Amino acid sequence: MTEEPVKEILGVPKSLTPVIMEKNPKSEVVVTTVPLVTEVQLMAATGGAELSCYRCIIPFAVVVFIAGVVVTAVAYSFNSHGSIISIFGLVLLSSGLLLLASSALCWKVRQRNKKAKRRESQTALVVNQRSLFA
Repeated sequence: MTEEPVKEILGVPKSLTPVIMEKNPKSEVVVTTVPLVTEVQLMAATGGAELSCYRCIIPFAVVVFIAGVVVTAVAYSFNSHGSIISIFGLVLLSSGLLLLASSALCWKVRQRNKKAKRRESQTALVVNQRSLFA
């Protein structure tokens, strides 16, 4: 017997897929396989959008921040300091600020990583160019 070489498919994990056993009311066993998703497959499916979380957080953070400002303003206009609505407004306000700050931090880190990658690629080009002319 000749054995055919096992072809590896890009992005498919080498481990076995988990199997879930279910039992129907008719006493039949149904086997359902759950596919494992790798990071490469996720990036291919989303177009690399999983690395742009800060872009998704900004609109949500702005809405939460505005809601916090409105609720806090309404609560303090009725002189209800320490009431549930004023506490809720302050929580919304601080959550909005926290989300905006975290998205700004993520953006800054992402820009720094882009700059470092660009610098590395330019260094490689300069070294390659020097070796061509040497």
